[in-house]
Amino acid sequence: MNSKKILKTLKQECFTKIPNNGELFYNGASVYAKEIDSDIFLVFVIAEDAEPDNVQALIAQFDSLGSIGKKEPIKTMFYLSVKDKEDMHYFEKFIHVSEN
Repeated sequence: MNSKKILKTLKQECFTKIPNNGELFYNGASVYAKEIDSDIFLVFVIAEDAEPDNVQALIAQFDSLGSIGKKEPIKTMFYLSVKDKEDMHYFEKFIHVSEN
């Protein structure tokens, strides 16, 4: 699995691409978010140019969708950083990425 498959899955699952100006997340990283409860968001940060691909996932409370990437989260409830192949294997199972 690689970041391109993750990005494809996020787009299919109706995640919103967040503009990333490098203020809070890696400069050049792709940021996708989806509201899962009132002001609680599932956020994926994918640095495709890193070797291996660096993927971060977090569940956090933000003021709004527009504040993601611009302001620190009000509260972070879950954080996962995936940086090696073993972690990527477990991450793939976690988000149920299809091989299509």
